[in-house]
Amino acid sequence: MRFLPEDRAPRVAIVGMGYVGSCFAATLTDRGLDVIGVDTNTELIGELARGHCRFAEEGLPELLAAAVAGGRLRVTTDYAAVAKADVVLVAVGTPVRPDGSLADEQLARACADLGPHLRSGQLVLLKSTVPPGTVRSLVLPLLEWGGLTAGEDFGLAFTPERLSEGTALHDLRTLPIVAGGLNAECARHAAEFWRAALDVEVIELDSLEAAEIVKLASNWWFDLSIALGNELAKFAALYDVDVLDVIRAANSMPVGKGTVHILLPSVGVGGSCLTKDPWMVWKSARERGLEIHTVPACRTANDSMPAYTAQLAVDMLTKIGKDPATSKVAVLGLAFKNNTGDLRATPTLGAVAELARACGEVTLYDPLVDRAEAEDLFGRELAPSLEEAVRGASCVAVLALHRELESIDFATLPVAESCLVLDGRAYYSREKIDELRSLGYHYRGVGR
Repeated sequence: MRFLPEDRAPRVAIVGMGYVGSCFAATLTDRGLDVIGVDTNTELIGELARGHCRFAEEGLPELLAAAVAGGRLRVTTDYAAVAKADVVLVAVGTPVRPDGSLADEQLARACADLGPHLRSGQLVLLKSTVPPGTVRSLVLPLLEWGGLTAGEDFGLAFTPERLSEGTALHDLRTLPIVAGGLNAECARHAAEFWRAALDVEVIELDSLEAAEIVKLASNWWFDLSIALGNELAKFAALYDVDVLDVIRAANSMPVGKGTVHILLPSVGVGGSCLTKDPWMVWKSARERGLEIHTVPACRTANDSMPAYTAQLAVDMLTKIGKDPATSKVAVLGLAFKNNTGDLRATPTLGAVAELARACGEVTLYDPLVDRAEAEDLFGRELAPSLEEAVRGASCVAVLALHRELESIDFATLPVAESCLVLDGRAYYSREKIDELRSLGYHYRGVGR
């Protein structure tokens, strides 16, 4: 059976209009497709219906507003609307429990609500990251509760999202998409849809499970490489060596068709993927009698960085003759990554907590985060401006260098004399560090 219309562009429904769903909705409508967004969060749906986007992703608010205004994007809380679509993307959240297992409540509820509204001929594509076997054992039977049979009446495939926050819209238009189907026909139709919809390369795999593992493998690698960078930073610091010089040189070594690729160290790893996806690997393997050793090791290494970074500030303040207990520290950038307002699992939370325990005062400033969300998470008010955040500070800790913070004029900041600049994710150049020192600042970075 064919799962895509031959005489017109397919209509798309997206179940789950969070960050990932919104990025796909914006991109697909921009490519000329009509999209129906479905979510049970009435507040989110209300915002989207008004053309408002709560996610700080470059270009996303403008595309969503244009899609709503132009009628290409309609949003609703009613699952019955998916019956009008030809392709249904499922992009709901898939967090993990403390033991590493999938907290499947959102996914199960979405699939149970979706199943009764499926019609013959539709193609269902799951994008939510899951442990291998989840689509076959959980998603498939829930979708079939509506009375249709997957692979015969409707198509089913797993095509994992591969977005990086801050560059998500560019990634959607350029990165290859992986597709694994319930059968070869499902995979073929999934590939056909993505090639036509986004004009990108599609890598077809033999099974649902292969595609599920690809997503986990990618994030497992990211976490491992960042852990190596973080441990290397600590090691290089023992010898007063700039770890960025070491990484730059090490990454020039040819390996196979590429080179060594150690990622940069920082205040820590955050976000909704890297902090949980490796645990899915570990838990799934353990349930089948295999002990994965690298996941706990890299998670421990990366989780140690917030406290390590805060201690760098405390030690350096002491070294330059300032008492940390009476010093003010201004933290600039609270999100887990440069150029995003995402606070999910942000490592800056742990760093701020450690600084608050050791220092006299800690102020916070981030131009991209949702103010109310940040104040609730950190338990303190954000400074109204950069100037107010740093006024009288003995340390300026740059933990996320957003574009809005790249042009800081350190010469005019109202900081204390001999102020310390703590580089947690700015990666300032040698020239920038020399400039800071010429202005009377002290500098310390992770591994620098």
